[in-house]
Formats: sequence, structure tokens, C-alpha cells
Amino acid sequence: MSEPQPQDMRIRLGALRALAALVFVTLVVQLWRLQVLQGETYQAAADVNRLRLEAEPAPRGVIYDHRGRLLARNMPEVTVSIVPAYLPEDEQERKALLIKLANLIEMPVVSRPPNSPIRPAPESDANPQVGILDLLKEAEKAPYRPAPVKSGTSREVALILEEEHLDWPGVLVQVKPVREYLQGPLTAHILGYVGPIPEAFAEEYQAQGYDPNRNQVGLAGLEYTFEQALRGQDGQKLVEVDVAGRELRTAGEPLPVVPGNNLRLTLDLDLQQAVTDILKEQLRVLHKKQGVVIVMNPQTGKILALVSLPTYDDNAFTGGISVKELRKLQEDPYRPLVNHAISGQFPPASTFKIIVAAGGLEEGVITASTRYFCGGILWLPNRFYPEDPSLAQPFYCWIYHGQHGSMNVISGLGQSCDIFFYQVGGGYRDRIEGLGEERIGYYAELFGMGARSGIDLPGEAPGLVPTVKWKRVNYSESWVTGDTYNMSIGQGFVLATPLQVLNSAAAIANGGTLYRPQLVEEIVDSEGATVQAFAPDVIRELPISKENIDLVRRGMRAAVAGPGATAWAINVPGVAVAGKTGTAEFFQDRNKDGIPDRDREGNMPTHAWFTAFAPYDNPEIALVVFISGGGEGSAAAVPVANDILNYYFSQGRSEGP
Repeated sequence: MSEPQPQDMRIRLGALRALAALVFVTLVVQLWRLQVLQGETYQAAADVNRLRLEAEPAPRGVIYDHRGRLLARNMPEVTVSIVPAYLPEDEQERKALLIKLANLIEMPVVSRPPNSPIRPAPESDANPQVGILDLLKEAEKAPYRPAPVKSGTSREVALILEEEHLDWPGVLVQVKPVREYLQGPLTAHILGYVGPIPEAFAEEYQAQGYDPNRNQVGLAGLEYTFEQALRGQDGQKLVEVDVAGRELRTAGEPLPVVPGNNLRLTLDLDLQQAVTDILKEQLRVLHKKQGVVIVMNPQTGKILALVSLPTYDDNAFTGGISVKELRKLQEDPYRPLVNHAISGQFPPASTFKIIVAAGGLEEGVITASTRYFCGGILWLPNRFYPEDPSLAQPFYCWIYHGQHGSMNVISGLGQSCDIFFYQVGGGYRDRIEGLGEERIGYYAELFGMGARSGIDLPGEAPGLVPTVKWKRVNYSESWVTGDTYNMSIGQGFVLATPLQVLNSAAAIANGGTLYRPQLVEEIVDSEGATVQAFAPDVIRELPISKENIDLVRRGMRAAVAGPGATAWAINVPGVAVAGKTGTAEFFQDRNKDGIPDRDREGNMPTHAWFTAFAPYDNPEIALVVFISGGGEGSAAAVPVANDILNYYFSQGRSEGP
């Protein structure tokens, strides 16, 4: 084979040079395109893979009683999340990893129907039917954002996941604050609880800056009412991550977290515990399940204790409550989720007489010297046949087997004479002009009946002050004198909450000022500085003279220490107590004939009431006791009040609200 000629060598060398130049130019052009034309695009893509924007949840404000003892705080909770973008690209590898993760954290791989024979996830899960593969489908809509798959993971599982993080890319272990209620059932109806944002309100909360997929909000109690004060502001940070999605360092300046503000309550935790124990014991003795006690400072309207039984554990709602547990609470006939202190509406019975007495005195219907005779029964003539005694309707006094005799307003209150108040409220024939239903309603509303008080809790019921129009609309019947008689003793259609009964008695105790009941003393920031202090809030000054208020006060004192006192069992050494008992008839289950059940003597079941204040000359405490189906107020409710008052004046007093 002949040697290549110099000319061929030059041609080949030229071609090689041209090829090299072409390759070089191509590389330069490609490099220019990548770095100049598309440099920002590729840089952004690299940053997406390398950097991740993470939210830092703000700690929710804590809640104290008035002495500074913690009632609600935040505790760290381990959450397992997945970042879809960092999971294995191979579908089989990804599925195998998620199956291993599901088994480790004890959750289903795929969602199961409610009646599936396969063992469900643990009952502690808020939604045990959702599988990890189904969660992944939703999470892939935002592939670089951590999607929580299991909260409340144990420390042991968290350590295993941290050790395996190189072999389990895309699986993160995060720690976030969760709510803990230190007293649980003791304060559940006051504090309430937090939970995920309800789907129906997601847009509304989102407009306020919440993330419906991440943030929790107050759903009951003070947690709900003071959501904006407690919530805080979440922070943000840009983190650099490795190929497995693990944080390496923080890039740039993070947006700092702003903790929520704290609440200091008017509540006295020791008194709350004592009241709960005393009420529970009486319910046990009476074989009853439902009762209420509220204790207030009548000079300010500040709530010192508020107990509604039965109650529930608000810690059960932290992180989500199981369907089974929630259904059990909802189907309980005694309704433990309901705060009966503010939401229960019951006939106030004879506790209502203090309002009728005040109205009758102020309107001049009665005076301090007015006396009516109680013979045990009052016969109200038929309005169409007033001269026919056989058609007259009997209205009984609670002492109808005997008689009270001649009564004035003080003894009428002290002995709770129904016949005295029938005549004060409804009059009698042409001889006595009563207040009438319109004026009774007017004074009832002045004392706060028929309207929400404005306490710092959601779900307050307004009660009911019936009117002529109300009865016509709801029953298609005319108002009759018998309706006024029943209303005069707190029966018939009138309804009140325990809080309304207490607030009306407190207005008598303090000389005529109706306060808005108050549970929050102040809002303070994370450094302890006062953000907002709440002064006593006056709803109204009652347009009732001091002399007339004093007569009602004397009547309430007679109910404890006067002749024939209904609350004679009150005995607080060295302390003068005033009060008013009440025994409210109510309709219970009907028998097979549709007639309300009664006892052997033909009596309907009754709720027990007692409201009181002390010391008489300078009240510092007012309270109400209500026991559903408890019987007579003097027998069932008075002993509870007696024990509470003795506790308070012997060891429960404290400086504060």
C-alpha cells in the first residue's frame, strides 16, 4: 500500500480541523444557549430541585387561670410527611417504599371501604380509612411540598426513619406544636379545642391567611372565640436539600415566626376543681347525670368557676378524633359536648320570682306592706262563666297540703309562696291588679332573660320570654290568665339558661347592675406584656329603686334565714347568705298513651335550682346550682351550694378577679 501523498494529508488535516472547529462552534453555541438564552430557566429548575420553601408553624398562645397556672399549652408532635418529587422515580421502587412506610407507621396502603373485613388502622387516627397511596395522589399536585401522612408518630418510629433517610428518599420527619389541655374534662367546656379547618369554611379562612391543608383553628370554647388573638403568624424559610430531600442548611433570611398571644382567665382552677367534685358527688347520691354550677363575682361579672356535667376530654380532639369516639359523644343522651351552663334552656321556676317581685314593687303593684293570703289553692274563675265555681281552675301552691297564710313580699320570697306571686303577676278577679304578661316580660328582659348575655363563649342560648304574639304564632291560641300565673312563678313557656338565672341574682346582689359575664381577664403577648385588658362590662343599670332592690334582697335573705325558709340548710359559719330556691316541673318521656309520665302522686318530674350570694352586706360571690331531674331545689341543689360556699369562705378565697 502506497504512502498518502502530502496533498491528501493536507485535505484530511483540513477536514479534521473543520470538524473540530464545527464541534467547537457547536459547543460554544450550545453553551451560549444554555447559559445565556435558557440560563435562568435551568437555574430555576436547579433551584427547585435544590431549594424548598418551608413554613414554620407559629406556636399558638397558651391559656392560664387567673393565678397564672397553665390550662392549655403546646407540645411537640412528630409528623411523617412525604415529598413526591424526591420519591424514587421508578414506579415499583416508589410503591415498595411507600408500602414499607405504611407498615412502619401503621396505616393502610390503600383506602378501604367502611365495612371492609380487613383490620383498619388504629382508632387514634382521625380518618383511619385513607391509604398512603391515595394520599400520594393528592400530594402530587404540589410535588415539592411536604404532605403529612401520619401525625403523633412515636419517638421510636421517628428514630428509625431518621436512620433510614438515605435509603428512604422523599420521607421526612417533622416536629410541630400541638395543643395539650392539662386539665382535660375539668375545663373542656370553657377552653374548647382546636382542629382542622372545616371544609365548608375553607375559603373563608383562606381569605384570612390560613392554609386549609396545614393550619388548625379553634372550633369550640375560648379557642374559637379568641382565635385571632391565639393563632400567631407562621414563619417561612428557604432550605437547601440533598438528593433525598433532607435539609442541609437555610438559604437567605427566614421570615420569623410570630407566636400567638396568651389568655389569662378570671377562672380559679382550685375553685373549679372543688365545685366539680362537689357537684359530681351530689349527682352520684341522686343517681343523676346532668348538672351545672356557675360561680361569679357579682361586683364585676367575672366568672370564677363554670362546671357543666357530664363533660368530655378536649384532648381527644387534638389531631382529630375517631369517628367511633365522636359518635359515642354525640349519641350520649346527656349530651356531654353541650355546655348546659350557657346552652341549656329550662323553666327557671321560683328563681324567677325575684324578677316578678322587683317588677311588682317598682310598678307599684305591691308595696312592702302588701299582703296576700295563701290557703294552698287559688281558684281562678272561668272567664266566660265567672259566677260558676264548678268551672273555676285550681292553681296550687307548692305547699298545697297546707297553707302559708298571710304573706308579704319578703316572706313570699322567703317561703317561695306560689299563690302570692300568682296574684302579683296575674292579679285576681277585679280585686287585685297584677303586673300582667307584658310588664313581666319587660322586667324579665331588663334582668337579661330572653337574650344572650355576651359571655366569651360560643353557643349561648337566648332563653325565652313568651309574649301574647309568640303564643298565637306558635300555638294558635290566645293568652289567658293561667299563662300569666304560670309565668309569674317561672313555669309555663318561660325558659332560661343557668347563666341567666345567676346573672339576674347577681344584679340583685350588687344593687342593680347587670354585668356581661366575663371569662377572660386579659390578653398578653409572649413576653408577658398586656396587649388588651378587659374591664367589667356593664350591660345596663336596672331602672329599679334602691329601696325596692333592697326589699328583694331581704326576701332572698329570708329564704335562707327567715321563718319557713326554703334554703334553711345553708350553714356557713360567720357568713350571712341570701338565696332563692326553685323546683321546675318539666315534661319527660311520654307513656304508651302519649301522656307525660308522672310519679305515684301524679306529680311531674322536676329540675332542682338554687341561686345565692354572700356575704349579704357586701357580696363577693354569687352562684347558681342546677340539677336536671334532681327533684326539689331545697333538697337537691341547696346542699351543693352549701358545700361550695363553705369551701370558698374557708379556703377558696383568693386575690384576683
